[in-house]
Amino acid sequence: MSRYNASEVEPKWQKAWDEAGVFQARTDVSRPKYYVLEMFPYPSGRIHIGHTRNYTMGDVIARYKLSCGYNVLHPMGFDAFGMPAENAAIEHKLHPGKWTYDNIATMREQMKPMGFSIDWSREFATCDPEYYAQQQALFIDMLDAGLIYRKAAVVNWDPVDMTVLANEQVIDGKGWRSGEPVERRELTQWFFAISDMAEELLEAIDGLEAWPEKVRLMQRNWIGKSQGLQFRFETVGAPEGHGELEVYTTRPDTLLGASFAAISPDHPLAKALESDPEIAEFNAECRRIGTSEEALEKAEKRGLKTAVTVKHPLDPSWELPVYIANFVLMDYGTGAIFGCPAHDQRDLDFARKYGLPVLDVYRESPDAPDVANEAYVPQKTQSVWYSRGLSGEKEMTGDEAVAEAVALAEAKGIGEGVTKYRLRDWGISRQRYWGCPIPIIHCDSCGLVPEDKANLPVRLPEDVSFDRPGNPLERHDTWRKTKCPKCGGDALRETDTMDTFVDSSWYFARFTAPKADTPTVAEDAAYWMNVDQYIGGVEHAILHLLYSRFFARAMQRTGHLPEKAIEPFDALFTQGMVTHETYSTINANGRRVWHSPDDVKRTDAGATLSDGSAVEIGPSIKMSKSKKNVVDPEDIIDLYGADTARWFVMSDSPPERDVEWTASGAEAAWRHLQRVWRIAAEIAESDADDAAPGDEANDLIRATHRAIRDVTGDIEGFAFNKAVARLYEFTNAIAKLKAGAPGASGARRFAMKTMAQLMAPMVPHLAEEVWKTMGGEGLVVTAPWPEAEEKYLTVDTVTLPIQINGKRRGQMDVPATADKPAIEALALADPVVVKALDGGEPRKLIVVPGRIVNVVV
Repeated sequence: MSRYNASEVEPKWQKAWDEAGVFQARTDVSRPKYYVLEMFPYPSGRIHIGHTRNYTMGDVIARYKLSCGYNVLHPMGFDAFGMPAENAAIEHKLHPGKWTYDNIATMREQMKPMGFSIDWSREFATCDPEYYAQQQALFIDMLDAGLIYRKAAVVNWDPVDMTVLANEQVIDGKGWRSGEPVERRELTQWFFAISDMAEELLEAIDGLEAWPEKVRLMQRNWIGKSQGLQFRFETVGAPEGHGELEVYTTRPDTLLGASFAAISPDHPLAKALESDPEIAEFNAECRRIGTSEEALEKAEKRGLKTAVTVKHPLDPSWELPVYIANFVLMDYGTGAIFGCPAHDQRDLDFARKYGLPVLDVYRESPDAPDVANEAYVPQKTQSVWYSRGLSGEKEMTGDEAVAEAVALAEAKGIGEGVTKYRLRDWGISRQRYWGCPIPIIHCDSCGLVPEDKANLPVRLPEDVSFDRPGNPLERHDTWRKTKCPKCGGDALRETDTMDTFVDSSWYFARFTAPKADTPTVAEDAAYWMNVDQYIGGVEHAILHLLYSRFFARAMQRTGHLPEKAIEPFDALFTQGMVTHETYSTINANGRRVWHSPDDVKRTDAGATLSDGSAVEIGPSIKMSKSKKNVVDPEDIIDLYGADTARWFVMSDSPPERDVEWTASGAEAAWRHLQRVWRIAAEIAESDADDAAPGDEANDLIRATHRAIRDVTGDIEGFAFNKAVARLYEFTNAIAKLKAGAPGASGARRFAMKTMAQLMAPMVPHLAEEVWKTMGGEGLVVTAPWPEAEEKYLTVDTVTLPIQINGKRRGQMDVPATADKPAIEALALADPVVVKALDGGEPRKLIVVPGRIVNVVV
């Protein structure tokens, strides 16, 4: 019997699949379709086992659905624009395109030996001119539809890299690459009007029933619908043109607890006061903090009192000081707040720091803290006593008090009830080279003019230099200087490129017709959309998914997607990570040095390097190139084969949770697959028999149908680890039936042939080899998925262990429908019990139907 040799078997079957074109998807309206998609990778270098787990999950679903008769689309591409490539160009003195395409080639060659059922004919990278040409066409269509506009906005500006940074690229107030403090700078930017769809995007979340609830909650919170009061303070001592200060609040029921007003450093009033050098310097200092709420939340809360005051809208004789505060965002609400320290912890900290009064609007209650130290913030649905209520002292809920405050403000003409959203419009302008050029031309005569679609793509120039900071497109005159499409006069191209989130916000639609000379093809989009199953990390649960939902709507409104695709992803699954121990030492300079698992020798006593020096073993964390705790799938393929890696990452842990990669776990997976092959080879070599199945053979036939039922349900429910566990049990059931038992040959061949089909989504190469060995026709990947027959799923009898005085002494088979008295009678007649009683009566007879019989003698 030959040993299963993965290095020979796996390439053989991959070639067979390619030659048969098994995974090439073609539009065929006569067949039901299934579109499975994993979030595509950024080509930063080599992939690791963490990536493999993600793609294997999608592959299990794709292969299973193919066997169920679906026309499956399972594509792959690369999210290829972005700052890392530009930074690599600066560091290694090479073109970003070369760095990117070299990495893509490496990653593709790593993925192919894994045997993924990917239609590689549809592959693209977002930096391909053919892709971004259609992205530029979408931009022009969306501009025409009023979904894009240009305005001045406050952004994160890296003074070293001289580019706008997304909030995620600002870490502790510093640029993620330069390490220098970022500035808040006002620039003219291009925006997608995503906020216009805020309510639509919010309401549609309820319909995303096949999405994780935690993701739906994150989306709701990011959109952030709130209802409150927008009212006006009358200012005192403000510069001309600033006679009122408009404020939005969701808690107008606490208006009588106000002790100050605060404005953003970017508020027009704050800028109008910059003739005061102290205010100018304070505002400038504030702008050196990132613009994200997280950055401002972490920063020390600071304020500068101005000479301006405001009159309380309900009592003009009551004036409040106006502070400029670093924690007030200009792009949320109105850029101005009123502070109620007793009922907002941030306001309370600020009031204590600057000696401001703390006015409690609620009557003291047993559950309320002392507001001198901790703010009391009751829920809006909670009923409390208002000691400083707007209509006097009385008990009401917060919702009732808010409604009363809105009604009072509207009656007095000082404000109105409004609904607002936390969601801001999406600024897409980036001052960098390696991105999709924005197809706009600046003409002195015609203004902003979209490029003629016939001239698309607006290609990135190849001859650029990164010898100095900033966007090389700004200083590339031969590229920048052009002619106006409208008047033919001299004009300049837009030198900003698009945020890379744009590239990944519509790629799912492009996969339906990746070679088309339009963004999509109506027939193909109508057939393939929506994505039936989307798989990716929870770290993309907010922005990527929200932007994709916006883009689907925008593409539907501009005629590029059918109406049904307004929500692009029918089902979403967020997988856990693959983790690994970390290994490190401290060098002569006192710095921690990380070591790859390949460089470390593990023993029961600990870990060492090749020179014998001790290594500190750290916790098992997400695989990271910086920590060097990555496992390269090529190393696993060389040692054990791709199927071992696939089997391991599907076992041991539910797919939504993290799984720890260990060498011992991988070896155990390999041993099991070798065992399956040995059993298959032994069955294939055994003689056939024509005997009718006996009890043992029938037991295996029933076990086979139960395995079909259970594995099918587990795959459908994304419980891949359970499916693997069932297949372990099924392997044991096959091994238990030995050759020579009546009907064993037929039962074993049927069971092992079914095993090949059930294992095929997880370990497709071994499955093909077993299928062939068992005499299966064609390829197992295209064989119809087996169906469990109900008659074999009904359990006629159950086996109950028999205990005598608490110790197991035997077992008995009883009808599955037997009740407790019937089981007692059968137990007393069992030879083991008869012998133990020796003619006497039991002191006690304990029967748990379906579980156990215990006789006390």
